[in-house]
Amino acid sequence: MAFFDLDKTILATSASLALTGPLLRSGLITGADVARGFQSQLAYHLLDASHERSERNKDALAAMVAGWNVAEFDTVMAQALASKIEPVVYREALDAISAHRAAGHDVIISSASAESIVRPIMHLLGANGMIASVLEEKDGFYTGEIAHYNYGDTKADAARDLAARHGWDLSASWAYSDSITDEPLLRVVGNPVVVNPDRALAKIARDELWQIRKFGHPVRLEDRTVSPWVIAGGVIVATALAVRLWRRRA
Repeated sequence: MAFFDLDKTILATSASLALTGPLLRSGLITGADVARGFQSQLAYHLLDASHERSERNKDALAAMVAGWNVAEFDTVMAQALASKIEPVVYREALDAISAHRAAGHDVIISSASAESIVRPIMHLLGANGMIASVLEEKDGFYTGEIAHYNYGDTKADAARDLAARHGWDLSASWAYSDSITDEPLLRVVGNPVVVNPDRALAKIARDELWQIRKFGHPVRLEDRTVSPWVIAGGVIVATALAVRLWRRRA
């Protein structure tokens, strides 16, 4: 199986930044909300993701969504996919997902973003499943509480639980991320891949001899042609795993 982080790994930006315009037009957020949240979101997007920044983003998210109508937000998210999400998907991420699918691997999106954001993107990309944060709901509205925050060690624990339920071998699995906050997830798989890593993660990747990749070409899904290397990539991935298993049994 292959786990993919979402923000700055599959997407060239954060999903929350991409949704700012649609949410503003829908009336779910105001100009004042944008002003309050812009600084922290911009810092998270441009600077290394730290525990403190992630915690601030979590608290800001919880406060912002309190009282939102769940169905209304789902509608905004669905309408925003084509105009705001599709244009910021990395071509290299799409090729990697296609290669894993060609090799017969399940693809899981693992993100700290809310399920309501991750689920339509999961379907858009043809992924097999997701692990995401869960916003508490009551009577069709968000309460402002976060029932499950899929972040840091919790991401790794969720991956272990999912693998145990499905009988997947994590030592033969892959994980892709850009952020030091995903170090726990990267360490539970046998094939960690760091994508456009922040400085802290880049250092660990060099020390551990993890694979480092550069994703730099956002494309619209409708404009994307499948790379001739995708099928070859799937074969390479499958061969690498076969060799790993053969060595383990030898």
